[in-house]
Amino acid sequence: MAAVLPVAVFGCRPGVAGGVCFLEEQVVLHAAGAGCLRLHLEHKWHNFIPGTEKSRGVQALAVSPDRRFLAVSEAAGEKPVLAVYELAAERARRRKVPAAGELPARQTVSLAFSPDSRLLAAATAPPEGHLSCWLWEKQQPVASVRVPALGDGPCQMNLQRGEPENYLCHAWLSEEEVICGTDTGKLSLFETGQLHWETSLEYRKPPRELKEDTTTEEYESGLASEDNGLQQHPLPKISAVAAYSKGFACSPSPGVVLLFEKTNEKEVYKESQEVWLPQDQFSTEPKKSSRQDITCICFSPSEETMVVSTNKNQLYMFTMFSTKLIREKTSYFAYMNFPLHSNSITGLDMCAWKPILATCSLDRSVRIWNYKTNTLELCKEYQEEAYTVSLHPTGLFCLVGFSDKLRFISLLYEDMHVFKEFAVKCRECSFSNGGHLFAAVNGNVIQIYSSITFENITNLKGHTGKVHAIKWSADDTKFVSCDTHGAVYEWNLLTGKKESECVLKTCIYTSISLTYDAKIIFAVGSDQTLKEISESSIQHEVPAFDAVYTTVAVSRSGRTIFVGTSLGTIRAMKYPLTLKKDFSEYQAHAGAVTKMTVTSDDQFLLTASEDGCVFIWKVHDKEGGRVKGEQELKYAEEVLIMRSDIDEKNQAILDLQICVKDLQTESDYELRLKDLYCEGKIKALEENFTLEIDSLKTKYQILLEEKEKQELQHQVQLSELMDKQAREVQQLESESSQKLSTENEKYQELQVKSQKMEEEYEKQLHSLEESKTTAVAELKEHYERKLKEKSVLLEEAKENMRKQIEVHEEMEKLIYEEGDKEILELKDKYERQLVEEKESNVQLKGEMGVMNKRLNSLQKELKDRNRDIEEMRLEQQKLQDIIKSLQKDILALKTDIKERTETILEKEKHINDLKIKNQELQNFKFVLSYRIEEFKKQIESRENDIETMKKQISEMEEELEQFRKESMELKLNITQLQQKQKATAREVHREMEKKQDMETLIKRFKADLHNCVSYIHHPRKMKESICELYTKYVRQPDMVGAQAEDEDLQQQLKKQQEYNERNLTILRKKVTKDKEMQQAAYMRIIQENVSLIKEINDLRQELRVANTQVHSLQSALRLNKNKQPIQDTAPSSELLSGPDVLRLNPEMESEKIIEMQQLEIQYLRDQIQEKGQVLKCPGSVCFGQKSS
Repeated sequence: MAAVLPVAVFGCRPGVAGGVCFLEEQVVLHAAGAGCLRLHLEHKWHNFIPGTEKSRGVQALAVSPDRRFLAVSEAAGEKPVLAVYELAAERARRRKVPAAGELPARQTVSLAFSPDSRLLAAATAPPEGHLSCWLWEKQQPVASVRVPALGDGPCQMNLQRGEPENYLCHAWLSEEEVICGTDTGKLSLFETGQLHWETSLEYRKPPRELKEDTTTEEYESGLASEDNGLQQHPLPKISAVAAYSKGFACSPSPGVVLLFEKTNEKEVYKESQEVWLPQDQFSTEPKKSSRQDITCICFSPSEETMVVSTNKNQLYMFTMFSTKLIREKTSYFAYMNFPLHSNSITGLDMCAWKPILATCSLDRSVRIWNYKTNTLELCKEYQEEAYTVSLHPTGLFCLVGFSDKLRFISLLYEDMHVFKEFAVKCRECSFSNGGHLFAAVNGNVIQIYSSITFENITNLKGHTGKVHAIKWSADDTKFVSCDTHGAVYEWNLLTGKKESECVLKTCIYTSISLTYDAKIIFAVGSDQTLKEISESSIQHEVPAFDAVYTTVAVSRSGRTIFVGTSLGTIRAMKYPLTLKKDFSEYQAHAGAVTKMTVTSDDQFLLTASEDGCVFIWKVHDKEGGRVKGEQELKYAEEVLIMRSDIDEKNQAILDLQICVKDLQTESDYELRLKDLYCEGKIKALEENFTLEIDSLKTKYQILLEEKEKQELQHQVQLSELMDKQAREVQQLESESSQKLSTENEKYQELQVKSQKMEEEYEKQLHSLEESKTTAVAELKEHYERKLKEKSVLLEEAKENMRKQIEVHEEMEKLIYEEGDKEILELKDKYERQLVEEKESNVQLKGEMGVMNKRLNSLQKELKDRNRDIEEMRLEQQKLQDIIKSLQKDILALKTDIKERTETILEKEKHINDLKIKNQELQNFKFVLSYRIEEFKKQIESRENDIETMKKQISEMEEELEQFRKESMELKLNITQLQQKQKATAREVHREMEKKQDMETLIKRFKADLHNCVSYIHHPRKMKESICELYTKYVRQPDMVGAQAEDEDLQQQLKKQQEYNERNLTILRKKVTKDKEMQQAAYMRIIQENVSLIKEINDLRQELRVANTQVHSLQSALRLNKNKQPIQDTAPSSELLSGPDVLRLNPEMESEKIIEMQQLEIQYLRDQIQEKGQVLKCPGSVCFGQKSS
């Protein structure tokens, strides 16, 4: 048989004393359902601690100081049940259950452990108020006290005060201090039972941030009046108090927690922070959501987080900061995980494609949960109460049924968008397993719609009562429904008619479920049975055993049936069903289970209840394995989103990118300025450090020299000491040798004496041993005689005891016989007396009625008189306290008067001394004022010099720019001349090559002519040789000239192309250089501004230094008033120069800059002249060659 284990719980139980507490830094424990939940804030894991059997919910809980044990008080029957759990293991183990027989009440108000965790105390509610204490490990009661119910509140006390107060909460600040809060907004601090500090808190209104945005003051006042009308109880009431190391926290009005910290002033504690609950953005009335009553406050072990619980089942947390770090006094809580349901859950459904479930509640909200990550994905609150919800198999849509309409909602990424509304008063709805259809119940009619076209396909009519539950078959061909008149119908959706029916008019069905093959129907109702229906008849009926079944669900495999009861328990049954009590029952909810479903893979069971909690159960075999089913499906991750939302987010991204760029540019500029500033500082620090290093090096050398001197001194001293020691050792050796000789003689004499003494002592020992043996023998004989006598006496006493026992037995028999006779006689007497007393009781009852009335009136009079007496006693105590305090004040005032007279005399002496000093200072003041005026004149002259230097700098910068422009133009001319020079050099090279070619031709022609001359005597050969010369040296030059002309043209074209390309490159370089010049000028202006700012700062520093020197001069004047008068020996420049870096005279600096620039200009002009001469020389050479 399958078993279930709770893996997640979404919900919180309100109204529990100590309902929230920390177990570790990230682990919170709070009441949920019929037990407690351990929740990890970071890892999101849940650990449920179920309650005892027949538990109806937790009333109070407490954690031991060592955080090892948990005490829980549960409502189960007429008396509360107490249980203690050990929290060390993963699953909490129940240790002991103290007997609650001494708590004659139905509700436990509070639980608490002792500091050593050995004792457990419990307090019950009035009018049967008791305070009991146990040694819980031994289940042994220690004490029990009845607490009188004087008021309606949890406790009314009178701790040495005037009027009794109704205390709602308290917290121990230390072993002697306790802070208490009343229903009138008073905070009282008691120290060892006496009132130490008291304050009254006002009713707090929410800050402006929690109010609606208003445009006019009239509208604001109107809203305020409406809010005041809604608040029926505008009086402060401290509902919760908790202590921490710096002070305590309390809640004086709904929705706010005040933090008080300890001070050293008269006010022992002072308010430091105001923390408000946030507005619920998903709520239709966000102002009301922030006005919840805070019922419990707790702090983490490190006091970094504070968690509170409210009366609307919500948990909030706040990260604690130091008050020094927080500028604003008001802060806001955040949800501990997510908002929870605050009322009964009416609908629950899951989908196949995603690990999500949907719930709706009477708190008018619809929520989408993820049972894999244990998170809330979506939440939306509506104006009407939601009664039913159904998820589309894809998880992208859902149906929600309200009292007047049915809404088809799209589940977007961050919102729920109503896509379609149907005018149907729907209390039950469901999507088909394929998602193409959905059914809506309208009274006793079931309407089938298409989820694609939203057309009403068919209406299933036949129910006479209201339909409570509907279910689709796996293939969506069949449909099953049940109603309040005991009818279960099976419908065929293809024909729209009933296929089978089963009617039991004595039962009101509340839930049905189908097997996967749709052959068997399971139904539960008001007759406390689980029915198995097949073939239009009830096959089996399983009794509920003192419970009412409210919901039923069947696993996909059909082997396990899960049933929810009206007590909040879950039962798992094995199929086929048996009439025996063969099921596993699990404690879960504190109210009736309203909805239940099993996931499509049979891995999880989902349950919801009237207590507003949702439980996620893991289904597994009892042996520990997983339930066999289909393979695990991969869940879909698609999400719907509106196009308008995408556009808004894209626009927001673009805006943020622009902001980032702007911030980057600003930060770059600031970084540059900081770099420049830091570089100057680094230079100054480096110079200072170098000076310090040099000074330290000199000191080090001096110390080394001193060390060497001291080492030499120590060596001399050591040598002297060694000599002294050697002499002393020799003297000691001689003295010790003499002493040893004398001691040896004494030792020999003592040895002789000791031998004599040993002989004497041995003789004495022998005599003592002999006397001892004789005395022991005599004692043995004496004690043996006594033993014999005592044994005889023991035998005689035993015989006497036997005789007395026999006599005692006979007496017992006689006494028993006489007692039986007396009992019979007394029985007869008392029976007669009973008859007489019954008759007298009838008469006395009438008299008792009259006497009771008189007693009631007398008791009222006594109570009034006791109250008057107590009031008079309290007044008397007050007056006595006032008298004592006044006497103390008188003594304190007398002592103050004495002290003040002494202080007055001392102050008069001090005043006389100050007057004398004042006269001296006035004399110095006149001298110093004259010096200050002189310094001011010097400062003004310096400022005028600065302004003139600034003007000179600006003129020099303009001249520099002109020189730079001229230098650029000269550079361009130089480049052009260099290019021309290169072209002329190439032409010269070509002419030289032509000349060499011609010379070689002439040489060859001469050689050939010389050969021809040899044939003078042979005319034919002469003719042939001349023809060859003609062909060789006449036609070939023509061809060479044509080719040379073509080559010249091509070369000219190439030259023009190269010239054009060079011009382009030069122009491009000019453009880039102009840009660079502009950027350099811009950067130069920035640097000049920075340098000017630095100079101004330097001048300011010099002013400060001058002021400090003035103060130093004033102090020097005080010291040297009786010496020579002050002489103005130092010039103003030395006084103003201070400890900063030495600077040249600004006039000298400007002159040096001008000289350097003039030298550069002269150098450039010389270079230009040299280039011109070089260009002229090659031109003249070429011209001479051409002329030749």
